[in-house]
This record gives sequence, C-alpha cells and structure tokens, in this order.
Amino acid sequence: MTEHFSLQYRIANRKLAAAGVHPAVGYVLGLAVFVLVAELLFFKTPLAKYALLLAAVSVFLQWSDKNRTEFLRMTFGDATARRIRTAENLLLGLPFFLILVYHGAWAEAGLGVLGSVLLAQVSFQAPQHGVLPTPFRHRPFEFTVGFRTTFFMFPIAYTLTGIAVSVGNLNLGIFALLLVFLVTLTYYTKAEDVFFVWSYSCTPPQFLLGKLRTATWQAGLLAAPIVVGLLVFFPADWGFILTFLLIGYGFLWTMVLAKYAAYPREMNVPEGILFTLAIYFPPLLLALMPFFYYKSVKRLNTLLT
Repeated sequence: MTEHFSLQYRIANRKLAAAGVHPAVGYVLGLAVFVLVAELLFFKTPLAKYALLLAAVSVFLQWSDKNRTEFLRMTFGDATARRIRTAENLLLGLPFFLILVYHGAWAEAGLGVLGSVLLAQVSFQAPQHGVLPTPFRHRPFEFTVGFRTTFFMFPIAYTLTGIAVSVGNLNLGIFALLLVFLVTLTYYTKAEDVFFVWSYSCTPPQFLLGKLRTATWQAGLLAAPIVVGLLVFFPADWGFILTFLLIGYGFLWTMVLAKYAAYPREMNVPEGILFTLAIYFPPLLLALMPFFYYKSVKRLNTLLT
C-alpha cells in the first residue's frame, strides 16, 4: 500500500517537472486555485456546497474505473486494494471536505466522506465505443469520447433544471446550465496525437474555426433543453439567461484555443492560472481568446502548413 502511494507521488512529480513546473510550486498553485474557485462559488451562489459535493463525487467516479480497480486487486489482493481505494478517495476528497466544514456545511461534508468510502468499494466500466449512442456522429472526437465518460452528469443537470422550474428558482437553473459547460470544458484537457492534427488539409485559422464551430454546435445540443426550459418558464429574465449562456460559450471557446496554444503538450499550470483569473473576472476572456488564438496559430503552423 505504501509502495502504491509512493509511486503515484513520483509519477505526479515527474509530470509536473515535464511541464516545466517545480513539483512544490505545482502543488501550492493547484491548492490555491482550488481554494479560490471554491470561495468564488460560495460568494456567488448558496448552492456552492452542493456543487462541491457533486464535484467530489465526480472525482470519485473517475477513479473507480473497473480496469484500474482490477489492476489494483491483481497486484495487491482484494483487501489491500479496497484499503487503497478508500485511502485514495479520502485523500482526493479532503480539500472538498475541509472547504465544506469551513463554511459550516457539516452534513454535506459527512455525506462526502460516506460517499468516498462507499464508492471505493465499487467499480464502474466506462461505456465502450459504439455502445452508448451520442448525438455527435463522427465529428471530432472530443465530445463523442467526453460524453460517453461523463454522460451521467447531464441527467443531473436536467433534473436540477426541472427542480428550478418547479420551485421558481432561476439561480438553480443557471447553475445547471453552467454545470453543462463545466463538464464540456473537460473534453479539451487531453491533447490528441500529432498525426490526427497533421492529417487535416487546411490552414491553422481554418482548423481552429472548425474546432470552435463544432464545439459551439455540440455544446448547444447539450445545453438546449436547459436554455429552452428557462426561457419558457422565466421569460422576463431572458437577458440574464442568455448572458450566462454567452459566458459559458466564452469559457468553452477559450478552452478550445488554450488546448492548441499548448499543443502538442497538454494544458498545465500557466493555462490553469489564466483560466482561474477569468473565473473571477469573466471579461478577461475577451483578452484571453485572441491571446490563445495567436499562440495556437503559431503552434499549428508547423503541422498544417
């Protein structure tokens, strides 16, 4: 068990070092970003405690992959594997639990601890390609792969929208809308193999425009039920609703451009810091989008021209 966590620690250090970030600096910055985002949530919405709890559960589910769990069982045996998974979930959830306790959300923190222990005892098999249907056909892989990994988040968002409509709480509906966009942002955190970019027969601006157009259309398909529902039941607040829709798109477009501004490496601490600043001050997106665009064009020039 000790060997497993020692290995994970060394792997994390090597990834940070490969990205040009000292491990100690990376851990401190990561924790600072998490705290800043959590505090912003509590400042902006009374639903922050539920958002943090939901985020913690989604992390636990990501680490409960069946293949990973089976590997631990074959390597360490059933009993030790269960202890490892429990310890992993508790460590991963600790920042969430501490923030919740700090803000007096003791019940939610307790539910999180209980959920971390229970989810450590089970594993989930991610749907295989072609098993779970998606509305995205054969278009670029980000949404097709991402949707099959995070599909369970969308019924949650749509349920929250139904609750928002039934109790007349527009803020809850806006949270559900932003949750959809938050999930779609994760689809662009992984960089595809260079071959798949090189195979495009177009210029860098054309490539980026195609990626942005696809992201806009596909995210719109997922967000449409929420937007339509909110506009129908809260027609007087149409401007407020569409403003948050535009903000969601702003973050999505910036994420797409940031992915290729860092390409072929994956996005790391520098991009994360800029994104965190944009969360606190969304108008910053107006500067980040052209900044990442020009960096993306420069990165892609060697592959597409």
